[in-house]
Amino acid sequence: MSKIGIVGSGMGSLGFAIRSAVAGHQVSVFDANSYPGGKLAQIETNGFRFDAGPSLFTMPHLVDELFTLAGKNPRDYFSYERLPEICRYFWEDGTRLQTNAAPAETAAAIASELGESEENVARFLREIGENYHIISDLFLDNSLHSLSTWTGRKALKGYLNIPRLGLFNTMHRSHAKRFTNPKTVQLFDRYATYNGSDPYQTPATLSIIPHLEYNLGAFFPKGGIISIPRALHRLAEELGVDFHFNEKVSRITTENHTATGLETEKGNYTFDYIACNADIRPSYTKLLAQEPQPKKLLTQPKSSSGIIFYWGMNRSFDELGVHNIFFSDDYQGEFKAIFEDNTINDDPTIYLHISSKVEKSDAPAGGENWFILMNVPANEGQDWDALVAKMRKNVIEKLSRNLGVDIEQHIVAEDLLDPRSIEARTSSAGGALYGNASNNRFAAFLRHPNYRKAIKNLYWVGGSVHPGGGIPLCLSSAKIAAKLFAENA
Repeated sequence: MSKIGIVGSGMGSLGFAIRSAVAGHQVSVFDANSYPGGKLAQIETNGFRFDAGPSLFTMPHLVDELFTLAGKNPRDYFSYERLPEICRYFWEDGTRLQTNAAPAETAAAIASELGESEENVARFLREIGENYHIISDLFLDNSLHSLSTWTGRKALKGYLNIPRLGLFNTMHRSHAKRFTNPKTVQLFDRYATYNGSDPYQTPATLSIIPHLEYNLGAFFPKGGIISIPRALHRLAEELGVDFHFNEKVSRITTENHTATGLETEKGNYTFDYIACNADIRPSYTKLLAQEPQPKKLLTQPKSSSGIIFYWGMNRSFDELGVHNIFFSDDYQGEFKAIFEDNTINDDPTIYLHISSKVEKSDAPAGGENWFILMNVPANEGQDWDALVAKMRKNVIEKLSRNLGVDIEQHIVAEDLLDPRSIEARTSSAGGALYGNASNNRFAAFLRHPNYRKAIKNLYWVGGSVHPGGGIPLCLSSAKIAAKLFAENA
């Protein structure tokens, strides 16, 4: 049995802690916050409840798997349902589209509303599913820094399919070549934002992302997204994991380039192994300042951040669903502003999530809880007070225009996160939501590995390392790190 210390209690940490405890190790988790989950937090104000961070739940089997590993029934801890619809889309010219859980229904809707070939859309959805399985077998379930990943049958399958994976094309060019209506291109381009990237730069390989929704499904956990880390925390405690909340780690101690323990404001702790779920930049510059810095990794461009308005509304809107997108008329200009000019566009694309459509207790009777996210650049000293004020004005005007209602008069509760507060709450560099951006064909290979021989006995999990951000990939990072740990320990 080994003693393992873990920095942070985000999804990657919870996954690694549970896997390590099941394997018989003694695990301690340290977090500066008073709650588990990292970015998966919640906000409550004036009778409204909001999930503060991620609002989309896909690949629930990755959560269920942790309970199964521990010999538990996942449904004894949390439950979820598959949503009958994926998303509702709104364009300024009045075009509206609803995509549904059944891929055939989505293909038919896109054909009907956007004029695409139904057969072509259906074939596209099948193809991205096939490509996903090729890529996941090779890249998402294994370390990119292990020789075994690059040899064997799965690797050969990946090599043989490189031409179809879009490594040498951009997502936007691939979609523009595939579809006839620019609105369809925009619809599938938006999935670049799922890892904080630009569809006009990111490789077409990432066109597999919509497979998670359209083929595997969008889900809603009972009690909201917050129920996921709470359930995993409960499981971890039952397995004997020791949680130290309100105890910020100030340093990962090392000796001869080997991790030996953790320092916090409350004391020093010695461990055989360390796992770190903190963003890689502050991890090296603050927690590992005594170690050589991987400059190439740390100087990669950051992903986008977000401005999030949490609005309690005193009325309901039947035309809105659980997930809604109001598209910009200048999509390329929006991404240029974010990734080239480090500012925001006057016409933002708006993501509007309403959990109270399913979880009625999230809003008072007759009202709705609006989670409104816009992609913005990471914090580099911009005048965020002015940018937030500008964004709020433009969002209210855009939503009012599209819904035919002056929405401002219906806002009865309000809260806000911007890149500054995201950075302060989550210690993510610049408030970047996904670590480094994926705006070049080699980005996947430039993500920080789950283990580096440069610092022995130190493993890395979470959204800023391989394979990426979001609930499923953070859990995958824990699975990969646990596999490496089992091989090395």
